[in-house]
Amino acid sequence: MIAQDANDLSARIARHLPYLRRYARALTGNQTSGDSYAIAVLEAVIADPGLVAGHSDTRLALFAVFHSIWSSSGAPVAEAESGISAQAQAHLARLTHNSREALLLNSIEGFSHDQIGMIMGIETAEAAHLIDVALREMESSIQGAVLVIEDEAIIAMDIADIVEGMGHRVTGNARTHAEAVKLAGDDRPDLILADIQLADNSSGVEAVNEILTRLGPEFSEVPVIFITAFPERLLTGERPEPAFLINKPYTEEQVRSAVSQAMFFASTSTLVG
Repeated sequence: MIAQDANDLSARIARHLPYLRRYARALTGNQTSGDSYAIAVLEAVIADPGLVAGHSDTRLALFAVFHSIWSSSGAPVAEAESGISAQAQAHLARLTHNSREALLLNSIEGFSHDQIGMIMGIETAEAAHLIDVALREMESSIQGAVLVIEDEAIIAMDIADIVEGMGHRVTGNARTHAEAVKLAGDDRPDLILADIQLADNSSGVEAVNEILTRLGPEFSEVPVIFITAFPERLLTGERPEPAFLINKPYTEEQVRSAVSQAMFFASTSTLVG
């Protein structure tokens, strides 16, 4: 009976682990550091299964454990030495405490204000306030040029409208692998928003990787956000994964949050390999 309970708990945790890892990466701005926090959560649960086993909502309990570990560690982020990454680090000191956490929990992971309050140990009203503060502070911190790689015209136009509404400049929209590489070479973006599957049945991931690795060293630090209807296919833990990943269908809040986070941290974690 005990073994069965343990297996059941493991299965429940496994269902939510990819999304915990996604949150950790977006929060830290780095794949390696994000994964280290996800591992720390698993180690804590192994040491004390009651942290999760006694809760009806496994996902909420996992994120609460994460937040406890994250807060006790001082909420560090990945080191950055140059370029837009260094600029992001300078802005970090001015961000309101706990605001990024609340924003990501809501816009990327879909937690309600009530749930965020339970995860972070704060009042519901404070959670809502922190989300608004985070968006304002992050959007005003860094603005730049954005390349959209999306083969569906209506979606591409919608994304462009959202990005331009945030004060960024859209360099163009690519529908194919070749077009994406050409547009990036013609006008270097500060951020790439890319769908996974493109019009010519090519891979948006491959297009992004070519841009980052073959157009010159100045492209290697360009942050990337991937958009997909099947995020679980990319969050397997079997190969390098994107630090910023949003679902289709997306919301405006998700796009705004991901763009702000990616610009802020300038993460280049993609699916190379």
